[in-house]
Amino acid sequence: QVQAMESGGGSVQAGGSLKLSCIITGYIFRSCGMAWYRQTPGKEREIVARISRTGTPGYAASVKGRFTIFKDHGLYTLNLQMDSLKTEDTGTYYCATDGTIPYCRAEWGDYWGQGTQVSVSS
Repeated sequence: QVQAMESGGGSVQAGGSLKLSCIITGYIFRSCGMAWYRQTPGKEREIVARISRTGTPGYAASVKGRFTIFKDHGLYTLNLQMDSLKTEDTGTYYCATDGTIPYCRAEWGDYWGQGTQVSVSS
């Protein structure tokens, strides 16, 4: 059974930093590419950062150079270091499979964790 538990969100001023973490079901963590998604009111959920099963990262243009995605294999944890935060980074952040591997899409299904809220003020 897939489970993901996000944490680390909070309220910061623009220019500040936060580190998000997500504990993921072990077999998914080992086998699948993973991603951090952001959702804001009235907008589709979007990928802001992804990391392949083998550790290759990728970033949305809006966060490149400011966010770093990385995995802690010992703890089955997906992390997102967010620096130089901007007001437009505000939203609810979720972790999930990045959808690139059919097996992972099937296993993950429609599951979403509770997310973690990030609020950046000017």
